[in-house]
Amino acid sequence: MTESSVDHNSKTMAGRYDDIGADKPLFGETRPRDRVFNLVLGLVTLILVLVTLISAFVFPQWPPDPVNIYFASCILLVCGANSVLIFWYRQGDLEPKFRTLIYFNVFCIILLAVCCNLYIHLKTK
Repeated sequence: MTESSVDHNSKTMAGRYDDIGADKPLFGETRPRDRVFNLVLGLVTLILVLVTLISAFVFPQWPPDPVNIYFASCILLVCGANSVLIFWYRQGDLEPKFRTLIYFNVFCIILLAVCCNLYIHLKTK
């Protein structure tokens, strides 16, 4: 091969890669608003789940009620499954449409935690 043919091939290949956008991230860039929303949603969920876990063991008195422990363990299992989905999504193994499923699961976790807290605290009165 001559030097001009190698130079020509490298220019045309580089042009092809630029056309398809090979340097772009797999799922596009996240906007700062999305990052803040995810952070706030995660913190609210974490706080509610921690309050639920503490309440399940502390209220109404020691030893804890088995039903409270059961509710708390169910919430932890759903949190574990959602954490795996989030991990796979961040690794790029899941398509972007699974983000809706992750948000749905977080909403369900929040509802479960609220229901469990209401059950625990209203049962003691």
